[in-house]
Amino acid sequence: MKKIHVTTLGCSKNVVDSEVLMGQLAYNRFELIERPQEADVLIINTCGFIQDAKEESLQAIFEALKLKEEDPAKKVFVAGCLSQRYRQDIEKEIPEVDAIFGTEDYASILNSLGKKHAALDNLYRLRKVSTPRHYAYLKISEGCNHNCAFCAIPAIRGKHRSRSMESLIDEAQKLAENGAKELILISQDTSYYGRDIYGRSAITELTRRLADIPGLRWIRLLYWYPTNFPLDILDLMKNHPKVLPYIDIPIQHISDAMLHRMRRGDTRKSLLDLLRRFREEIPEVALRTTLILGHPGETEEDFQELYDFVKDIKFDRLGTFVYSDEENTAAYALPGKVEPRVALERQEKIMELQQNISITKNKQFINRKIEVIIDEFQADSGTCIGRTYRDAPEIDNEVIISDLGNGKRIANGSLLEVKIEEASEYELYGKIV
Repeated sequence: MKKIHVTTLGCSKNVVDSEVLMGQLAYNRFELIERPQEADVLIINTCGFIQDAKEESLQAIFEALKLKEEDPAKKVFVAGCLSQRYRQDIEKEIPEVDAIFGTEDYASILNSLGKKHAALDNLYRLRKVSTPRHYAYLKISEGCNHNCAFCAIPAIRGKHRSRSMESLIDEAQKLAENGAKELILISQDTSYYGRDIYGRSAITELTRRLADIPGLRWIRLLYWYPTNFPLDILDLMKNHPKVLPYIDIPIQHISDAMLHRMRRGDTRKSLLDLLRRFREEIPEVALRTTLILGHPGETEEDFQELYDFVKDIKFDRLGTFVYSDEENTAAYALPGKVEPRVALERQEKIMELQQNISITKNKQFINRKIEVIIDEFQADSGTCIGRTYRDAPEIDNEVIISDLGNGKRIANGSLLEVKIEEASEYELYGKIV
């Protein structure tokens, strides 16, 4: 029996791809192992979105090839976004790689391992979840129909393709049966779900049906695109206890000039109206966004407008990227390139501002009680680490709970009421009520 190690790089969508692949490998009786040194085959599921991700992927490939040098019997397979985008370059520049595959190329990977029949009709039900059992990602669609100037994803992943509601509900039921308490819906563009196969937005209907699944306690939706945001989801967030009032909506910029250069489908006014509506309809909503600093053409005036906007809106959670010049994107040919040093300075200023916003918001929770899902129990210190509805795993804040009382052990996935006693920029500290 061949031993296989899978390395996953990039976003949560790549995590699901690796989980599906591992499910296929396990179904075909390969042994999945944690230590790459002990593997017969090393599979690297790469990311190729921006320069930093590409460099990380290349580093992982070279680390695997170093293991192959020490043991020439090992095989190194490269899959995912980087190889989808740069297959010929990898073939030419890194000939030591044994096989190269694109995204979701499960059948070819299995064929290269000597298996003729993959269970491709049962991809997601066989999926081997790699996250802690109490939360799982549900990838509702693939690809994207937008043509943002800076983004290579449509070229890598193709056009938007929604999965059927029936297949998603079936998968979600299995995840719940396996212990998932929190279901996190992901895609490239959650706002578009269903339009390609049902001729209408179907994300609210899908979410309502998922909320009926026994065992699930929280449903979180990520990656909303602002254009054509389905406003009917707000009623569900307000009225259904399982659907979290958490909106992750990357706006990228706020200057009309920059939104036009970025080929976004929004204006400053449309974005501002949307964000204000969220807070008017759901006062307790947690708003998360992502911004790009240093996109070609970004002037000091554009940046100052963005800075003032962030200062005024006070997002609950905010992430930033420095623009990465990507081949075969519209922005690659644009004039007005911003010096990397300037872009980094702008990023630092925004993140310093957000730090101050974050600690001010976090301090508002002191002496309040809030529901927390437990992600980790640390037996040596008797400490729990968890999250509120305002926090997605891996990317948002944490709640540290140290006063457990009587040294009792808390199971991961427990939903507990916690009284907040202290706060920092990115953590809340409390005790179980």
